[in-house]
Amino acid sequence: MKNSTIWIVDDDASVRTYLSDLLIGQGYGVSCLDSGEQFLRHLDTASRPSLLLLDIRMPMMCGLEVLERINKARLCFPTIVLSADNQTTTVVQAMRLGATDYLVKPIDEKELDTALRRSLCGADGGVQGSSSTSTLFRSSNARMHHVQAICDKAAPINVPILILGESGVGKEVAARYIHSQYNAREPFVKVNCAALPAELLESELFGYERGAYTGAMREKPGKFEIAGRGTIMLDEIAEMSPLLQAKLLHVLQDGEFYRLGGTRALTSQARIVAATNKNLQLMVESGSFREDLYFRLNVISVEIPPLRERREDIPTLCALFVERFRATYNSPVGRLPKPVMDAFMNHHWPGNVRELENAVKRFLILRDLSESIPEGGRANSRRAPAVAVRKTTVVSLKDLAASASDRTERELVFRTLNEVNWNRKAAALRLGICYKSLLNKLHRWQASESGLPAGQEPRETQLLATA
Repeated sequence: MKNSTIWIVDDDASVRTYLSDLLIGQGYGVSCLDSGEQFLRHLDTASRPSLLLLDIRMPMMCGLEVLERINKARLCFPTIVLSADNQTTTVVQAMRLGATDYLVKPIDEKELDTALRRSLCGADGGVQGSSSTSTLFRSSNARMHHVQAICDKAAPINVPILILGESGVGKEVAARYIHSQYNAREPFVKVNCAALPAELLESELFGYERGAYTGAMREKPGKFEIAGRGTIMLDEIAEMSPLLQAKLLHVLQDGEFYRLGGTRALTSQARIVAATNKNLQLMVESGSFREDLYFRLNVISVEIPPLRERREDIPTLCALFVERFRATYNSPVGRLPKPVMDAFMNHHWPGNVRELENAVKRFLILRDLSESIPEGGRANSRRAPAVAVRKTTVVSLKDLAASASDRTERELVFRTLNEVNWNRKAAALRLGICYKSLLNKLHRWQASESGLPAGQEPRETQLLATA
């Protein structure tokens, strides 16, 4: 996560400077923009950010307008909105437009760190966002048709839904599909129950009053308030602590909850969708999950089959991913070559659809990979030493990913070093990695100079000699 690139959009120079210094010190790459208009111009000339920190109140184009533009462009990256006030209506509107979280100024460093980790974890891998809700059900598999039929029937009725399946099968995509059929104009709020310790998760779900605990300098609404009449997805529900399980049961039974430190009962009308890759029945039997909560959540349940049990969907998914990401990565690839598709069809896919999506991305980024796999022959050993493709041999996706990733990383590092005249500290800052990490990479690559980009060996050897 610390190699992520964060864009800060705020008209206040002091806020930009403060956040930039803080995030760079933590190892993030940072770009600072002073307006919504500059953000839109920057989108046309730079690669997409890993995360966006967006001020709500700005002259000319406010943060809510920026969110609307992001939605219209069908872009997908987590956005944390920054607000000088704590008006729940403003926050709900931002969440409805796709914001993943919000922070109230002045920014608390611990709250910022928690929000960044939560948003970046939720963004790792997998297809997300409204533009991908139909991906899951573009299927030729009978079990997937059954899953869609259950979702379609259950979506209009506000009852809890439990989504089961291995990591990467598309549980969040299914939850977003249900939300889009239920009350799409209301917020979709996702909470990862495994990403935060119990005490932070409680305040995240239910909010807190000023003075509820040390450091609570102002009140903050929780995700149940923000969800309103929309959908709250409780991902990794099996990781919730027993105390929080009891409080969630109270919400399901009575539709009420209390902020931390609060005495006023608040009402929740949100649809609850829970998801897990664990066997909750076994957890109930072992006593690690409440039986009464399990039955409350399991009103409607759907289980998404792993990708290896619906291989007929692989070509369709590959075509969708190529179409979706080829422009982002400026790739000339229109379709996957047959040797690669054959390898994909024969792979076990332990990471399911998320792993497949990442494999397609790697292929699109590595523009000359098709030249490394001659038709019916073996891969060029000089350019792809870890890949060997024959008509009777299956490509190792693990080796393919390692070779492609390492070569792409080397090319990016040396290109950046050339751009900054081999100033290693400036290169590390631009790459969004720490200085020591850059030195370690250069030392590792020196051991295999034959794999370096042409013309760089002498310069790198000289560089390492003085490191």
